[in-house]
Amino acid sequence: MELRIQNLSKRYPNGTQALQDVSLSIKPGLFGLLGPNGAGKSTLMRTLATLQEADSGSAFLGDIDMLKDKDAVRRVLGYLPQDFGLYPKVTAEELLTHLATLKGISGWLERKRVVDALLHQTNLHHARRKQLGGFSGGMRQRFGIAQALLGNPRLLIVDEPTAGLDPEERVRFHNLLSEIGQDVIVLLSTHIVSDVRDLCPEMAVLNGGRVMLTGAPEDILVRLEGRIWKKFVDKAELSKLQAELPVISHRLLMGRTLVHVYSESAPDASFSPAVADLEDAYFATIKGHLVREATPAHLTAAS
Repeated sequence: MELRIQNLSKRYPNGTQALQDVSLSIKPGLFGLLGPNGAGKSTLMRTLATLQEADSGSAFLGDIDMLKDKDAVRRVLGYLPQDFGLYPKVTAEELLTHLATLKGISGWLERKRVVDALLHQTNLHHARRKQLGGFSGGMRQRFGIAQALLGNPRLLIVDEPTAGLDPEERVRFHNLLSEIGQDVIVLLSTHIVSDVRDLCPEMAVLNGGRVMLTGAPEDILVRLEGRIWKKFVDKAELSKLQAELPVISHRLLMGRTLVHVYSESAPDASFSPAVADLEDAYFATIKGHLVREATPAHLTAAS
């Protein structure tokens, strides 16, 4: 089953163009949708999850028309939104059992089997009788995945799933997503570059409602070879350098300001070559330096 999105557009009543001719072709496995806050990622997720309408375009999951046959989509969809509410005084087992009933798992023996299996899969079985109000942030996210997996979905949408998690919970959540992504399409929407780097064999960068870049992370990094240059500068120099050169990022490193510049050659002798990483690719795309370059034919995107 493949997810095919073609020329999907959405403008809100206030005039904001949230999506503009978004086109993607996504096969089973983990697919990373990377972009800054306000890029249109959540709008795309909500549209695919049948929670809002698109103005134009199409989206098909296999032979299911996702914009017209919403009931069919919901039967094969799992969704973990960025913000979701839980009943704090209900236990994990109780709420998951209730949600399984709503999902159509009617026999109590089958419900118990499914609920137990999902609680084990998300490493929550030991806390199954604990009230959800006492769950940590990571446990809440894992419970969110458990409810999203009810009914064996063929498409799993997760929106900013690791924001706010501590490093240990983040690793645990990554391992869980990797396991799930072996069998279904997992669409991971995030602004955290390392989530995509660690998890996704294919990715896209969305900004301003447009798909700016698509492809495999390693292929994208090849395109940056010899084009990223670095230099330590005084903080007072930064503004002048940004006005003169295509600075794609800057950050403090051991108390000093390290800048990365996108250029076909060294801007001057004070710069040294940097080994490009996915963060460089992301910032170079957002700044507009990779947009005009060709993307793989099987992942054509409007730009």
